[in-house]
Amino acid sequence: MVNAKIGFDNETYLAEQTEEIRRRAGQNGNKLYLEFGGKLMHDMHAERVLPGYDPNVKLRLLQKLKDQAEILLCIYAGDIERKKMRADFGISYDVDALKLIDGLRSWGLLVSAVVITRFSGQHAAKQFRARLEHRGIKVYYHYVTQGYPADVDTIVSEEGYGANEFVETRRPIVVVTGPGPGSGKLATCLSQLYHERRLGRVAGYAKFETFPVWNLELEHPVNVAYEAATADLKDCNLVDPYHLQAYSKIAINYNRDVDAFPLLRAIWEKMTKEPCPYKSPTDMGVNRVGFGIVDDAIVCEASKQEVIRRYFRHLCEYASGQTEQSTVDRAHEIMLKLGLAPEDRAVVKPARQAGQDAMTQGKGRNGVFCGAAIQLKDGRIVVGKNSEQMHAAASMVLNAIKVLAEIPDQIHLIAPQVVQSIVRMKHDILKGKFTSLNLDEALIGLAISCATNPAAQIAMERLIDLRNCEMHMTHMVTPGDEAGLRRVGIRFTSDPFFASSELFIDA
Repeated sequence: MVNAKIGFDNETYLAEQTEEIRRRAGQNGNKLYLEFGGKLMHDMHAERVLPGYDPNVKLRLLQKLKDQAEILLCIYAGDIERKKMRADFGISYDVDALKLIDGLRSWGLLVSAVVITRFSGQHAAKQFRARLEHRGIKVYYHYVTQGYPADVDTIVSEEGYGANEFVETRRPIVVVTGPGPGSGKLATCLSQLYHERRLGRVAGYAKFETFPVWNLELEHPVNVAYEAATADLKDCNLVDPYHLQAYSKIAINYNRDVDAFPLLRAIWEKMTKEPCPYKSPTDMGVNRVGFGIVDDAIVCEASKQEVIRRYFRHLCEYASGQTEQSTVDRAHEIMLKLGLAPEDRAVVKPARQAGQDAMTQGKGRNGVFCGAAIQLKDGRIVVGKNSEQMHAAASMVLNAIKVLAEIPDQIHLIAPQVVQSIVRMKHDILKGKFTSLNLDEALIGLAISCATNPAAQIAMERLIDLRNCEMHMTHMVTPGDEAGLRRVGIRFTSDPFFASSELFIDA
């Protein structure tokens, strides 16, 4: 079973990480601000590079600590203003913040407040605050820190951290998280520590880390995959020089944490009038993920595949004007570092061949010949092609569940007259330009067909078996295909070509 191989043990990781967090809290006057690096919920990157990793294992950890922990959620005002997107869900950061609050509450966790960071009067941020406050959620503004990063005296003063609104917290562990990088989590932690000290309270700081993994090699594929994931931020892993100097031991960290450490240490010592308790940025981290790896070979292969996925994503983002050429170049360099090529992704060549076959067979639509390929969990590859009636992604998914349900190819899951009826409605009544069925529409058609077609019912029940399967398309996915793929849970990539000459595609 291709996707059933396990390389990571969640229970070992949970036990190790929970114990370390409790130990850190006990060292700091029983008040710890714990910055969560990476995704708190739905950590799909970790799931992809560490097969077996539960993408919500951090929530399980917090559930163990729920009577001791509360959560502050940070979001950068600039990300709200420009509608920054979370790529793995296709939603903006502000929407993801709402989704995150709902998710945390569903796990029985206390979200104390939302902190809008680096606020400088952005109208969209004001609207977001009002939206939350109308639903009973406390919202605070933190501002651009005066003097940052060079003037420590100003940073640690009433004009610096002192200008921020203080968030009163009640529990010993305060988890500080956000929808993505650059949310202002560290600054929020330090601002809170400043106010706590001003009020005569003792509190500490630590960082919940996942990647890079400090006790894996610098060039280990897991760590290289982190570089690929953050190619747009130009993050790079390196040996922590402070850790090496203090302990004569090699530990892996990344440039932003290493670069920030001298400043953080200076701020800490200015605030507390005491030596910083951490000798290195690695010391600050609580990261036991390396101890959960049980099969290094499986993890290495999964990480290599993630590097290729990220390369395709950056290519498509560049084609769409969402990133720079330098990001693509960086992603390509990272891929070459591991000796990989795009075609090392098993579904790439079959998808491209399916596109060629569509041209040969006279399929396609409006001169565009799109192919799609998916690798099932038993290793078999199934393809689909676009046509006048259906997108390649829709054709591929229907073909895949036919194969899984052992339904002969000549049997229609959605009756041709039903497909034609939908096409006519889109063209004649809704006046749509794009009339062929995207995946989202095909799934609805499949569900309707179940009422009269037993084969459709049997096939639909196999959709669950496509979750976490790998897929590639020769053209960038349209919104309707993307929505369907995300719902089914398929991991998709695509070549950086548009499926239409139209500039606006809404289907």
